[in-house]
Amino acid sequence: QVQLVESGGGLVQAGGSLRLSCAASGRAFSSYAMGWFRQDPGKEREFVGAINWSGVYTDYADSVKGRFTISRDNAKNTVYLQMNSLKPDDTGVYYCAAKLATMTRDLYDWDYWGKGTLVTVSS
Repeated sequence: QVQLVESGGGLVQAGGSLRLSCAASGRAFSSYAMGWFRQDPGKEREFVGAINWSGVYTDYADSVKGRFTISRDNAKNTVYLQMNSLKPDDTGVYYCAAKLATMTRDLYDWDYWGKGTLVTVSS
């Protein structure tokens, strides 16, 4: 069992930056791939990015590639999402997710979820 708690959301102007954190509790954090998803009201949750267990491999949605960076610190049981050059379209609730084995873009393949943190980007 893994518990995930996101933090770092807030209000930022377009062009600004935020760093989200996701703290994990439970066993064997370093065994899990970690992902970030976001959701706007009335829309399906969408993939933002993911990182494999070691941190060597990452994957990003085209909409955030080059602007967002995922990293992890297995010693601190924490994964990060650095978001730069933010746009109003980046607004949403950002969720952290965990799964064993390989990372995937399919949200239904992820086993554990946090409760989310709200990011609002003003124009």
